[in-house]
Amino acid sequence: MLAGAGLVLGLGAGPAQAAEVSFATRCVPPAGVGLDPVNGTTKVEITAPATAKVGDQIDVVWKFTQAASKNPNIIDLPANSVQPTGTLKVTGAQSADIAMTGPRENPAIPKGGDMVLSDMKGTLKLTAAGELTLTPGPYTVNAMGTNTVCTPTETVPKAATVNVAQGDGTSTPTTTPTTTPTDSPDPTDSATPTDSATPTDTTSASPTPTASDDGQTDFTGKAVDIPYTCQSPLGEKKATSTIQINAKKDGGSYGLTVQFKNSPMDSPADIPADSVKPSMDVVLGGDDTGSVHVEGPTNSAAIKSGDPIEIPDMTGTYKPGATGDSTLSPGVLTIKALGTTTTCKPDRTQVSLTLTTEEQEGGASGGSSTSGGSSAGGSTSGGLAATGSDDHAALKALGLVAGTAVLLGAAVFTFMPGRRVR
Repeated sequence: MLAGAGLVLGLGAGPAQAAEVSFATRCVPPAGVGLDPVNGTTKVEITAPATAKVGDQIDVVWKFTQAASKNPNIIDLPANSVQPTGTLKVTGAQSADIAMTGPRENPAIPKGGDMVLSDMKGTLKLTAAGELTLTPGPYTVNAMGTNTVCTPTETVPKAATVNVAQGDGTSTPTTTPTTTPTDSPDPTDSATPTDSATPTDTTSASPTPTASDDGQTDFTGKAVDIPYTCQSPLGEKKATSTIQINAKKDGGSYGLTVQFKNSPMDSPADIPADSVKPSMDVVLGGDDTGSVHVEGPTNSAAIKSGDPIEIPDMTGTYKPGATGDSTLSPGVLTIKALGTTTTCKPDRTQVSLTLTTEEQEGGASGGSSTSGGSSAGGSTSGGLAATGSDDHAALKALGLVAGTAVLLGAAVFTFMPGRRVR
């Protein structure tokens, strides 16, 4: 992690001083990420005035001078998505905790790149004459709405000293910080993630085939519950999705629309615009074989933490490869988000729609229809796949696989120096 430093002195304050200290740190990723806490070394530089007087308000800056970690090879962090906060401890003539905050300003950080943090700044009103010492305490890195908490695991050396005079400002400057350490609070463990409940399948009869020569052009499938096993960058996740496949006839072909029918979830993290894109291979059966590739658009607007997330409709074109009754069932679902790819394979599937088709030249039988993105009518958005228990805290599939809390939180701290805590 890298950051910069600056200084604004209160009236009557003396020249600025800066001193660097290093300390062992334990960082706890967000609960549910699936990563263990990690140990590393933090190096920071604290800048403060050397002298001041009672009544002054001094400004102090915290700078990270050595990158204690790199962004792990999990997810790309977009620009202006990371914000640091922390606590600077004041002891001596006056005791206080200075709340330090940096703006959410950073360049885009690719997977494996150096973490870059903004300057953290805070202020202190001086109330007593004498010597004050400033010591770094715990700090938090917020990446797109998820927090990683880092706490010193050893006593931290003093980073700066301020000599505070009574009202005349005649104190002698102290430019070299002392090395007397102060105790830091013990680190706390992260919450243990809970396992998702195994999804259950809901079966119902297949829809009755509809003749294709009676002038009908719109065909509505039934909603079916499909249990998925998803392989994400952080391991295997289970999810059950309620999915409906609709079709609109256009000549001998059909425009398909695949909709997720579950209620949407609230986003656990900020998600930038154009960062999440779903796709699926619809499985053909009956008299036809192969698959039809359908795709949905990326999210057109940024999604704020706490706002609803929805999987958009996925569309594509089905060109029949056989004459007869052809069935369409949900197949492999793919989510691409912020540089990651998660693949969800159905544990079992069900027929959502049956069409009476006529073979078309170059049709799908034994192969695939891959013309994605065509309009097929229907609504413009669906819901999300539910996973886990059915209580209020249940996650949804997109929350697991679309680069939100699970992936984003994991991207904050995987220390290169030091070792993982077991």
